[in-house]
Amino acid sequence: MGCRASIGITNFTVKLLTSVTLHNHLMVTKMAKFSYKILSLTFICLTLSACASVYDKHVQWETVKPTSFPVLNAVGYAPISLQSSSNETQRMLMAIKASKIAAYAELAEQVNGQQVKGELSMADLVVDNHQLNASVQGIIRGAKVVKSYPVGDIYTTELSLDFKDVFEIYSSYKRDKTIKKVSYY
Repeated sequence: MGCRASIGITNFTVKLLTSVTLHNHLMVTKMAKFSYKILSLTFICLTLSACASVYDKHVQWETVKPTSFPVLNAVGYAPISLQSSSNETQRMLMAIKASKIAAYAELAEQVNGQQVKGELSMADLVVDNHQLNASVQGIIRGAKVVKSYPVGDIYTTELSLDFKDVFEIYSSYKRDKTIKKVSYY
């Protein structure tokens, strides 16, 4: 009889522990779902309030004009006799175009800078090969031809770039602005 009582108590204890564990598991699951709902609701509220702050104000912008404008000058040269044509007039026209392109390349170098790439190789502690490459890339708007003339066998083109003109060109479609006034509703 003593044995049966202890088995009965043990079964009761196991059932009680199992029901407590199951009850705890259900409580943890309910709390996790509740926490998920709270987090989701908080996220939605924060998102909506952030969007509301974007749409409840009006920002006025004003264009900022620099106090001074530099003027850049560039000169391009091209040999007339080395142009690839048998006609002298055509060689002259090709040299005019080449000298203008060379002057624009010089302006692009002044405005945007020049990229220089160097390579040096050595063999037996003696320089074997030394190479430098330079490139220029950029857009030049507003440059004016000051002079274009031959000097002997060389054609020369002089360009001028006034940054006041450049500012006017860029401000017509791309405006650098600062905030003038913000009105909240």
